[in-house]
Order: sequence, then C-alpha cells, then structure tokens
Amino acid sequence: MAAVETNITDAGLAEFTAEQLAQVDKIIADHKGKPGALIPVLEQVQEVCGYLPMSIQTVVSDGLSIPLANVFGVVTFYSFFTMIPRGKHVIRVCLGTACYVRGGQNILDRMSQILGIEPGECTADRNFSLETVRCLGACGLAPVVVIDADTHGQVKPAKLEQVLAKYN
Repeated sequence: MAAVETNITDAGLAEFTAEQLAQVDKIIADHKGKPGALIPVLEQVQEVCGYLPMSIQTVVSDGLSIPLANVFGVVTFYSFFTMIPRGKHVIRVCLGTACYVRGGQNILDRMSQILGIEPGECTADRNFSLETVRCLGACGLAPVVVIDADTHGQVKPAKLEQVLAKYN
C-alpha cells in the first residue's frame, strides 16, 4: 500500500521534520482500511510527533478516510491524547491532601517560577511540561514530584533547581 504523501509546507506542519511526517505517513499506510485503526494510529502518531495538533489530525483524517470530526472527537475524549505540545520531560506536582498540607502548592509555585510556565504549559524549548495531579499514591513521601518515571519525595522548594538539573 502506498503511503500518503504529506507536504511539509502544509499549514501547521512546518514544525515537524520530514522524518516525522514520513513516519506518520507510514503509520497511516500500515493501518489504512483496518477496522478500529484510529486509536492505534493516534497513539503511534503522538509518539512520533509528541502531540496531536489539528494539522496532524487532518493528515490522519485524510489518510484513513475518516471524518476530521471523528478524529477530533477521539483525541478530545481520551485523556492520554494531547493537542498541546508536551516537553521531553513531564513534571507532575502532586496537590493531593497530604502533599498540599506539606507544601505541594509551594513546590508548584516555585517550579512555575523556575520554568517560567504555568501548569498545562510547556517550556519554549520543549524540554519540560508542567502538570498537577490530585494524588500519586505516595502520601508518605509528601510532597511528591514525579518527573517522567522518577519519583522525588519530601521535595523542598530550595532543592528544585538541583532536581531539574538532572534532566537538562
């Protein structure tokens, strides 16, 4: 099956490399015509591109011959899909009861100050995304910050820059 040729100059696609777009085309071609292909395609495409902006959703829609509204509906329904760029490293600050009581909000405020972003945003260099969560299940280590798969417990605002340095 021939791959869908994606034009890099298409609106909104210029931020993606030719290699990324070629991978997207291959993913689509490998799944075209298969029932239930949309979610696996979106998962793989998000892995390649980092997120699913409307320009990429349009490529998927065209490539799989699925209405754009259906693609958008799936992307916005499932929380593991994102239309906002995520950083190379995702930082999750816990604001559950134990973490909040032990200074979680101070951790979040300091993290926002250091990175220059608010929760839900990504640094300009796309190195870090900042998110809040309600519980990480590590209440005994409160306050807790998770960066990628690494859990940092009993975090102090003064030590955040040192913790972040490990991910630069």
